[in-house]
Amino acid sequence: MTSPTSYKNMKQAGAIGGDHHLINVAAEALPAYVFLDLIQSYTGAAFCEADQRVLAKFNWMVVKSDVYFATALFLVPAYRRELARLFPEKEAVFHHLARYLFHPSNDVWGIVSRLYEAYLAGADERLGLQVRVFPEVPVPFETMYGQIMLCSEQERLLPKVAQDNGAARPNSTAVQPRDGMKKRLTSILVTSLTPDYYERIRGVYRSNRTDTGGHVAVHQPSHEGAQHTEARGHNQRALAEIYLLSFCDRIVTTAVSTFGYVAHGLAGVRPLVLLRSPSPETPAEPPCVRSLSVEPCLQAPPAQHVCDVREASDIGALVPYVQHCEDVHRGVKLFS
Repeated sequence: MTSPTSYKNMKQAGAIGGDHHLINVAAEALPAYVFLDLIQSYTGAAFCEADQRVLAKFNWMVVKSDVYFATALFLVPAYRRELARLFPEKEAVFHHLARYLFHPSNDVWGIVSRLYEAYLAGADERLGLQVRVFPEVPVPFETMYGQIMLCSEQERLLPKVAQDNGAARPNSTAVQPRDGMKKRLTSILVTSLTPDYYERIRGVYRSNRTDTGGHVAVHQPSHEGAQHTEARGHNQRALAEIYLLSFCDRIVTTAVSTFGYVAHGLAGVRPLVLLRSPSPETPAEPPCVRSLSVEPCLQAPPAQHVCDVREASDIGALVPYVQHCEDVHRGVKLFS
């Protein structure tokens, strides 16, 4: 971005002075608006108090970001009192902001409404499973599916199926329904770029009855194959599926996935996180963990967050309500 109104460019060109003299810049000497570039590759342009004092002098600010940066604002000492008044429950920040600021179009909400009625409305329990395999760690299907099954067994997620001889599998504490009782319906919503996980899980429940005799319905709204951020229809379907996941009672998300972050943040629930494998050949251990916060993770906090604190300081230890993420250790998130 070569715009002369870019805050990053103005700083680098010395147009608004060095870091220690920013607060002395007169408002009349500044452009009418500032472009604040908070793309992940450069998020260190705004979160020191000196920068915030300069930014406050602009009449208008245009912000571009591909990260959830609210966590960084909680590390600015000048804002802590006001933010504490606005958000007494720290891990509810994204939940409240998203519900207040996000306004899906009629097209998107139409998709959400239709699929909710078809897939989730009549269920006694709704389980959302979001699976994302990233190109940089191309975990094979069988490895990832095995991780999901281990997580399910560890956390008692998916309904257990009965053995061929009619006996329930071990560790099941479910009770068979009495004759005439309504059988419990569990709806499993799978969101993934591929249909593989949906087809395998659906096949399990089509071929086996559950140990309680209940019904299990497995659904996947779409399987796009690859992400197409330039395609409007693709993005609309993705947003619709995020909202559908947020309507589930329990949510399982994939580590490092912002898609998953937004879904459980909208829901206001602490998800189970499928941890990232150290390599394509090595399964994650443990397979999943329960997130200790509803908040999304700021995956790449810049060094400038610590500003007047020593460079070696641990950003996850500066204040008690900002700690490291479960899925990205260098990242930070808000905790209550």
